[in-house]
Amino acid sequence: MGIVSPLGVGVEANWQGMLRCESGLDFITLFDASEYPTKVAGEVKELNVADFVEDPGVFEHSGRNTKFAAAACSMAWQDAGLKGVDVNGDRVGVYLGSGEGPLDFYNLVQSIAEAWADTHVDVPSFCEKGLARFHQIKELEQEPSMPAGHMAALLGARGPNSNCLTACAASSQAIGEATEIIRRGDADIMVSGGTHSMIHPLGMAGFNLLTALSTYCEEPRKASRPFDRTRDGFILGEGAGIIVLEELSHARKRGAHIHAEVAGYGSTADAFRITDTHPEGRGAMEAMRLALADAKVNPLDVDYINAHGTSTVVNDKVETLAIKGVFGDYAYEVPISSIKSMMGHLIAAAGAVEIITCALVMRDGIIPPTINYEHPDPDCDLDYVPNQTREATVEVVLSNSFGFGGQNIALVVKKFAE
Repeated sequence: MGIVSPLGVGVEANWQGMLRCESGLDFITLFDASEYPTKVAGEVKELNVADFVEDPGVFEHSGRNTKFAAAACSMAWQDAGLKGVDVNGDRVGVYLGSGEGPLDFYNLVQSIAEAWADTHVDVPSFCEKGLARFHQIKELEQEPSMPAGHMAALLGARGPNSNCLTACAASSQAIGEATEIIRRGDADIMVSGGTHSMIHPLGMAGFNLLTALSTYCEEPRKASRPFDRTRDGFILGEGAGIIVLEELSHARKRGAHIHAEVAGYGSTADAFRITDTHPEGRGAMEAMRLALADAKVNPLDVDYINAHGTSTVVNDKVETLAIKGVFGDYAYEVPISSIKSMMGHLIAAAGAVEIITCALVMRDGIIPPTINYEHPDPDCDLDYVPNQTREATVEVVLSNSFGFGGQNIALVVKKFAE
């Protein structure tokens, strides 16, 4: 497992930050956000990709998302005991949920400004200036598939290579689909997860126009308030979460340390609106039911739910409703928490970081809290593990990821037992 997030670089750094109930949110420094309604984000600090790869020059013109992925991939490969090990690259694949790389925003705007002709952009002039100013590799690195290609090259992974970008559900869907590739025998090892950064002028503008982001700027660390009555939107985070998935007999043969088992995967679409979840949570409920059935567990077997928990008014209300629809009266007993309260919303990378968190919950028997939960909401009346960690025996976890476009993913992860 490997993590790069606003809470730190490395799995244990992130885990200890969660157990200390820390926040990685602060005022934006990556660009001047003073005129935006939202001025807070969860930025990754002080990542040096040279600490993780042999040839950092390969990533000189890569976006932040690719650098995050390279570092998290290196951590995961080493954690899996595969660094320096001779494996059959034809049986190793990559499946990511990766977002687009950042646009060359400043050169784009400058080229438009210089080609402006009273009321319109003079296209031939823009092309002339753009061809002189833009960098060919940086333009290529915008493609969402680039992190997966870089990871394959880093690892010599010549097996299946895919990327999906189903918004906030992307990395959870990637893990589910990578699991299916192993199940059907097309690979022995799949490196999966996600990476994303949308903390740039266009990303912030888009989400502000959708009124999806919190505009609470007085105390940055309190801006993300999942399930709290005063919540007013999510906070953008950035980072990567990468895991190494392996077929059981293959892992046993080489004596691998097994953190957890991906046991169930459910994927649905709301088929409703591209920016709203269905108000009755129909897609979310079906995804959870499918994942539980795939894992051959019933709702009463679930010891903890890692919520999507974005801190938007609609998502948290509908997710609560969907959990009640699947779990019935037990919904009031099962502990639920959202780590987005501490690191913001990593968009395409969110689900993978949350799955790693689920493995750590089972390992240590400690549930991370939903911080900033101070004002109970009658529409969100379940046990969200408010503000402090909780010790618990956890052997089965359900993790939810719900994305713009109506994509719903649920994963069931089990504590591995021989």
